[in-house]
Amino acid sequence: MKNLRHDFASAAGELYPEQLRVEGTGLLARPEWLPTQPVELSRPELSFRQDAAAPAVLGSGPESVSVRPFDEAGQRFATYAEAIEALDRPALFENRPLYRLLAVDLGDLGGGGRLDFTLGHYFDSVSIGEALAHEFAAAAAAGADGAAPGPVTLDQLPLRAAIGDPCDLSRRSASVGVTTVTLRRSGPGQASFLVHWRDPALVTNAGGLYQVMPVGILQPADFNPASVLPDLDLWHGLTREFSEELLGTPEEYPGLGSPIEYERWPFFRRLTDARRSGGLRVWIVGVGVDPLTMVNDILTVAVFEAELFDDVFAGLVAVNSEGRVITDGGTTGFALGDSTVARFSGSEPMQAAGAAVLRLAWRFADALIG
Repeated sequence: MKNLRHDFASAAGELYPEQLRVEGTGLLARPEWLPTQPVELSRPELSFRQDAAAPAVLGSGPESVSVRPFDEAGQRFATYAEAIEALDRPALFENRPLYRLLAVDLGDLGGGGRLDFTLGHYFDSVSIGEALAHEFAAAAAAGADGAAPGPVTLDQLPLRAAIGDPCDLSRRSASVGVTTVTLRRSGPGQASFLVHWRDPALVTNAGGLYQVMPVGILQPADFNPASVLPDLDLWHGLTREFSEELLGTPEEYPGLGSPIEYERWPFFRRLTDARRSGGLRVWIVGVGVDPLTMVNDILTVAVFEAELFDDVFAGLVAVNSEGRVITDGGTTGFALGDSTVARFSGSEPMQAAGAAVLRLAWRFADALIG
């Protein structure tokens, strides 16, 4: 079946300048968001601003009226997130705290780069991102000719027009995920990667699309305000996602305290030791924004030596809480190469961030797996 969400994302990208596209995919980025070489995960400075200004567009103003339906009392829902919760709540839908992205500079490789954040909440992001997708889909449907979506222009999209430049992080609550392509390196220049299909019955964002894995929103592990600063750490979040998506573990960590005492967690210690010894290397290759939802992603590549991968992920799941793992004839993922990268960044309905990180991983293959 044709995936309309993928088609809408491709069409939404056409609204923006070609020079913003990452590696020819639909993902958008400013030049300073894309380093010229992979950056080791711990190098960029992550800063937290307690008193950051509120975004200009919240998703509750007149520009979003057309995508906010009426409730039982005949009043429009205050936000798109409220409408989803009342009318079509997916399995995973909590207004958890998250880190709102404020600024990115990965061009300063001498200093390692910088990422600035403040605290936001998941529903703030949904009230923009999913509302933008709905607005675009409605405009495309209105101009449809048969089964094909119709052409869409910005003057048909008041919410999108109010936000303006998708790379202007001050205009909206810019949630950010960490999109990771996991490579199992079996020898010099040889690696395979994992693919995930996101079940639309289980997830709010990008249901029905393929994606690399793991992928997760950058957020504290729990609702404890004391967790906010300790969990502003890409490695903390990435380790949790490896455990949850690849091994199917729960998102709660009651045995590790709050804030989480990561050094008490054997899985975390194992992967951290592997990073120190060279059995696992993790790199940032860019930051981008999805053209349909304007959700941001930090693009990372995790390279596991085959022996380590096979040991740590001996219990690799076929199905997890967000969808299912896709493999190639029973092997561990798909061989990284021209044909598979072209397939999953072009012909298959892959989320824009996944397509971009795959192409970047292949572009930097000599440095990553050579």
